[in-house]
Amino acid sequence: MRKLNIRKVSTVLIASIGLIVVEGMTFGRNDFAIAETSRPNYQITVNSDRDDEIQPNNEMTLREAMAIANGSLSIDRLSESERAQIKPLAANAKGSRIIFNLLPNRTTIELRRSLPDISSQNLIIDGTTQAGYDSQKSFAQELAIPQPIVAIAPAKGVEILRGLTIVADGVTIKGLSLYGFNAIESVPTTTPAADIFISHQAPPPDATQQPANSAPFYDSNRAPQGVNLEANWLGIPPTGDIPKRTSSFGVYLFNSSDAVIRHNRIAYHEGSGIVTSVKATGTQIIENAITNNGFDGMPHGIYLEGEVANLRIKGNTLCANDGSGVYLFKPTGAIAIEDNRILFNDRSTSYAAIYLMGNDHRVTNNEIRHQNGSGVAIAAFPKSDRNLIRRNTFTALKGLSIDLISQRHISDRDFMTGDGINLPRDSHFRRVDTANGAINAPIFLATAFPMFSPNQVNIDGTADAETEVDIYRVTGKIDSNLPYGALSEYLTTVKTDVNGRFGTSLKNVQVGDTISAIATDPQYGTSEPAFNARIVNPDLSAPPLSPPPATIPVCTTPPQVVQVPPSPDPIVLSVPRQIHFALDRAEISPTSAKVLDRIADVLKQYPTIVITLTGHTDPRASDAYNVELGFRRSRSVRNYLMRRGIASERMTVRSLGETQLASQGNQITDYARDRRVEIYFKDYRDIEIIFETQEEDLQIEGR
Repeated sequence: MRKLNIRKVSTVLIASIGLIVVEGMTFGRNDFAIAETSRPNYQITVNSDRDDEIQPNNEMTLREAMAIANGSLSIDRLSESERAQIKPLAANAKGSRIIFNLLPNRTTIELRRSLPDISSQNLIIDGTTQAGYDSQKSFAQELAIPQPIVAIAPAKGVEILRGLTIVADGVTIKGLSLYGFNAIESVPTTTPAADIFISHQAPPPDATQQPANSAPFYDSNRAPQGVNLEANWLGIPPTGDIPKRTSSFGVYLFNSSDAVIRHNRIAYHEGSGIVTSVKATGTQIIENAITNNGFDGMPHGIYLEGEVANLRIKGNTLCANDGSGVYLFKPTGAIAIEDNRILFNDRSTSYAAIYLMGNDHRVTNNEIRHQNGSGVAIAAFPKSDRNLIRRNTFTALKGLSIDLISQRHISDRDFMTGDGINLPRDSHFRRVDTANGAINAPIFLATAFPMFSPNQVNIDGTADAETEVDIYRVTGKIDSNLPYGALSEYLTTVKTDVNGRFGTSLKNVQVGDTISAIATDPQYGTSEPAFNARIVNPDLSAPPLSPPPATIPVCTTPPQVVQVPPSPDPIVLSVPRQIHFALDRAEISPTSAKVLDRIADVLKQYPTIVITLTGHTDPRASDAYNVELGFRRSRSVRNYLMRRGIASERMTVRSLGETQLASQGNQITDYARDRRVEIYFKDYRDIEIIFETQEEDLQIEGR
């Protein structure tokens, strides 16, 4: 059991009785407002990467600059050299500004303890002012996110819970790298940890220690407004490598309103890249790269709960996160998800790319592809209606493009991926049967429509009366035995009549195309897809279906693209295909690490190879325990390879537990062979791969 941190718990109690603590000074709330409005504003230049205690010397540290801006450090306590780094701003300036002038080879500020909360309204901390910063150069072609130079991280051997904690309105953080903020031993695990944490003054250090009257604890009226996070790299150092210590979360919006999170790179977090909790109304999440998050906990790119009314997620790349790209859990208020690239998520289970709960959400114009679950899944419990899912494109899914979950399906699996095709509903109580009022999918009146005139075909069908029916071109099939596939290209919209009939002429299709449709009623929402229909010749013939082209998993394109030449002849590789583990453990042994290093070298040499990591156990535990242990082992291998520079979108994590033993014996050596991760290789250029069976890393219990 962890020890309770009395100092942190007392902070919660102080917040509950209306007092504010800032760097050793105590104010009532009214006093704080007076102090804030009368505080002079400065431009403060940080010229030291050190994190010493606040004291007069020749250098201005970030800690000192923040204390000056907060009003807890008076200028007369500074040395002459430090005062030279401070310039008063004009009387009409809204807030202070912290800029940087660090030595070129000393641009990482290694913290010895937590920085003070940012309690100065409209403060700007601007890493783009550091010499050498190039605002015109992005790490990827798809998004304008420059590489930062100034980094903030815990010093080696130091555990720090949060990078920057914002408790004031109008704060701007830009052009910084923050990473490594986590708490492994010294802080209760329920404490929200993050690179950037936003909440009201004196945020709760431990959500389990609420005062009896929780109203001040969750006072949404004191939520910081208008916080702006721009062009930061969160969870990732300026080098772009996965850090030795990963952060818990990227941005934790515990209690805020109208925050803007724009043009940030948010990656390599143990939990989600962006999390909301009590309140995040009006938040704008725009044109960020949110990738490779959730590999050791809350697995989603963006996880939303609490008050989220008018939250918008627009123009982001959400890729290679372990769960959903966007996951809503019992939210209050409606959100919009539009114009995003949501791809190669769900690397270990079967989460939907977007999972919705609640009413009146809008999901439009998103590119959703390569998901092990469905595209958009909508829970029926709690009640979820009037969700509009329109003009998105879906490719390479292992579930429905849109899946309306049945009211009866509330298992853990249903809260991840969906439950598959719904039967048509026509009962008196149908509107509570599934999400979106159990609106029925359209039904084509034929499974094949002949094309009698060039490039034009007449189609017709039925759907709920007076609904709008969006027609899509379909590519691929989820299963060869099921007549549906991904809604890959929007074609046109028609409306049903009062009897539910619709019909139109399509001019942008050809013989052999497959089509599907969805129906939308503003009163109930959007339906699941219709069963497929094909466009055929007048004699009902059509070319055979061809599989869609394989796609190499890539989240973003670097500025300089390295072309992988086609292989004219099969290439023969020799590579191990498994590593082994100790009894009931998931750690990589030194010998296994050498095996994985060889595998990493092959993957770097051949970027067209993707792998599936399947965890196995010996049979001496329950099925459920062994499945989880297998997942821990396969994730451990994935995380090791990530640290060796292998992109997580190239790796899929699975577990078979004890269901596929390596041997049928019951000796300790047999059990050691069972405890393994099998690595399955696939190359998009048909490379022939020869596998080695290696046992040099067998870990025999008792030896």
